[in-house]
Amino acid sequence: MKEATPNSQYNVARPGSLPVRIATHQRRVMYREFIERSGVKDEDRILDVGVTSDQTYTSSNYFEAWYPHKARITACGIDDASFLEVLYPGLTFVTANGLDLPFADDAFDVVHSSAVLEHVGSFANQVRLIQECARVARRHIFLTTPNRWFPVEFHTVLPLVHWLPKPAFRALMRQTGRGFFADEANLNLMSSAELSQAATQALRGTGFTPVVATVALGGWPSNLLLVAERRATAS
Repeated sequence: MKEATPNSQYNVARPGSLPVRIATHQRRVMYREFIERSGVKDEDRILDVGVTSDQTYTSSNYFEAWYPHKARITACGIDDASFLEVLYPGLTFVTANGLDLPFADDAFDVVHSSAVLEHVGSFANQVRLIQECARVARRHIFLTTPNRWFPVEFHTVLPLVHWLPKPAFRALMRQTGRGFFADEANLNLMSSAELSQAATQALRGTGFTPVVATVALGGWPSNLLLVAERRATAS
């Protein structure tokens, strides 16, 4: 069976297809949630963790496209997305792994990361990503990831099979020519309970208070949001 090859968005949907248009709509919803929930100010320094080299989807690197204050953005990722500096003058791109960010503690006011948590591997790595985002954030972190219990899996565009126990899902991916998605390092979907557990573990003792929220599609929670604010300390 021919192997299904995903793009750098870890996705097999064609540009301009219905799944991609739906994903763009959801990302606009999540962007509005970010603006409302993070309390971001015009002068804030913002880190966006996990930008992509993909330029075929209209919503790739949506934060860089839609946030108006480009010079306040530092975008980082393992892909070469240096073209963002040309598209959005004033923006800074840094090659970096979200599990080991090359920035000082509290280097940014706000840290944003969209659809990265499901691509960093094990649960321990997911905890590590949240820890790193919190370490470099002074005030807020805002992370998104697909909800495992939404009926359609966003990356494979398959219904329901991702509800199988994870070993069974991965075996099925290998058997159907989707071996890329069988690798935990490439796709490890999270439920709301798992995200809450990871956030609690990652943020313990940091002063951040985590909240797990959702955005819906057709009345069903499609994406999970991890929103955390650092409690103010008495001077």
